[in-house]
Amino acid sequence: MIEYLLADISSMDSNNFPSNLGVGEREGRVYSNLVSRRHFLLSHGIGRSGDISEVQPKAAGSSLIYKLTQEMVNHSLRIAGLTCIEKSLILPLATGMTITLALLTLKKSYPTKRYVLWPRIDQKSCFKSMICAGLIPIVIENIIQEDGTMITNINEIKRLIIEKGNDILCVLATTSTFAPRQPDLIDEIAKLCKEYDIAHVINNAYGLQCNIISKLINRANTIGRVDAIIQSTDKNFLVPVGGAILASPSGLFIDNAAKMYPGRASMTPILDLFITLLSMGENGYKKLLQDRQDSIVLMKSYLTSFTKTTGTVILPSPSNTISYAISLNDSNNDYTFLGSMLFQRNVSGCRVVPLSTKITTIEGYEFINWGSHSSCYHHSYFTVACAIGITSSEIIEFFSRLEHIYNKYQKKQLKQSQP
Repeated sequence: MIEYLLADISSMDSNNFPSNLGVGEREGRVYSNLVSRRHFLLSHGIGRSGDISEVQPKAAGSSLIYKLTQEMVNHSLRIAGLTCIEKSLILPLATGMTITLALLTLKKSYPTKRYVLWPRIDQKSCFKSMICAGLIPIVIENIIQEDGTMITNINEIKRLIIEKGNDILCVLATTSTFAPRQPDLIDEIAKLCKEYDIAHVINNAYGLQCNIISKLINRANTIGRVDAIIQSTDKNFLVPVGGAILASPSGLFIDNAAKMYPGRASMTPILDLFITLLSMGENGYKKLLQDRQDSIVLMKSYLTSFTKTTGTVILPSPSNTISYAISLNDSNNDYTFLGSMLFQRNVSGCRVVPLSTKITTIEGYEFINWGSHSSCYHHSYFTVACAIGITSSEIIEFFSRLEHIYNKYQKKQLKQSQP
């Protein structure tokens, strides 16, 4: 039925009119039949040169799909609990570049402001998004509390806001990230941004699947200021990498961002999302969200069992219900080798972060202990995620392989340490 619908809609694009005579430089011509079929004959893309959300006369079918997908996305945001949104924009850009577009949109409105306050999150695309926008990041180290919990340094954010004043464009906060880091205290950040009239951008890369995070964003918008929220399509809707959703409580901000995007845009990420959302339906999407909630219980059960048998511990990050970090003994062991053992046995996405004093340089900025979100974090660890789409059988099989690999790794390290 979906294929029939796509065939019907694609017939509305001018390049598919039997009598079409194209004399322009962009007429939707596609040399390869395979490529043409792969895109369901939709080759004009979306938008116009002045606005990515504008209807394209040559591509009535493609424009219709974009508008329908936008409505389904708005509905899915509400289902996920993100109710503070007035308007959103689907972009054929991954999360990092979408953050850059949001920052450039703000920069156009406030051209003299140049600093971005950035509570540290050790993910390169987040950091480089600010550099790409021509802005100056001010890195704010997270606080490690006595129990090992990592939290946002709100006092430092406030101090810098007072010190830098009108030179600060925004705070770029994060909600979804690798444990042991937790979602930033975005409600507290939002209050500061409202008080001092500073923009607030939230990197919500895969936070849409977590209703706790959605409620936190809603609260932040209610008591303070939130300008933009960015979430990935692949991480939240199980489509190929290449798209993101820029959402905002301000429809004007989204309109300005749509005008900021230069030229037309690829239809492919939008088409993937259109097909997927139709395939899921409302009930299918709700079931995926609920299945993830159910999987958390199973994941925690196996994590507890693993730590008891290996003498490791689950590192504290109580507000992070997607990613979990498990300590490793803080010796001179080469824990990166453990990561390679997991990968070679087809375990992907498990990040091993060894304790390190090594300096990592990114675009001229130096970071100590990169990967741990802190210069002074006190554990080596590995992370696992309980993300949307994971199944019970995958969780069970993962811990079966993990136990075998970890024991084998420990024996190897013991053997190497013997004279």
